[in-house]
Amino acid sequence: MQRADWTHEAHLAACLYLLTERPDVDVDAEIGGLIRRFNESVGGVNDDSSGYHETITRSYVVGVRLFLADAREEDLLARVNGLLASPMGRRDWPLRFYSRERLFSVAARRGFVEPDLAPLP
Repeated sequence: MQRADWTHEAHLAACLYLLTERPDVDVDAEIGGLIRRFNESVGGVNDDSSGYHETITRSYVVGVRLFLADAREEDLLARVNGLLASPMGRRDWPLRFYSRERLFSVAARRGFVEPDLAPLP
């Protein structure tokens, strides 16, 4: 995979895959390191303005789990497509819970910050 292929949709597909197909991976403990290492492997950096974003990642892990709680699709591709078509798959899903200012802050990139508009489900 190339850096250009690491899209929003690819992030969500990878998260769903890890949660459903890789019981050996502790997503909560390992996802940050996995994404940081991938970013670096394709020439990216993880700093205060680019690369890994802790709060967005954690928010989407919540969203993917929320989607999976009601998912009926058995096939991995069908589950990924269902997620991408769902509210939790939207690029702006975290903004239901966070103001732009808070979500895109350096503090939210570096570590998880609690939502300021509504609690995460």
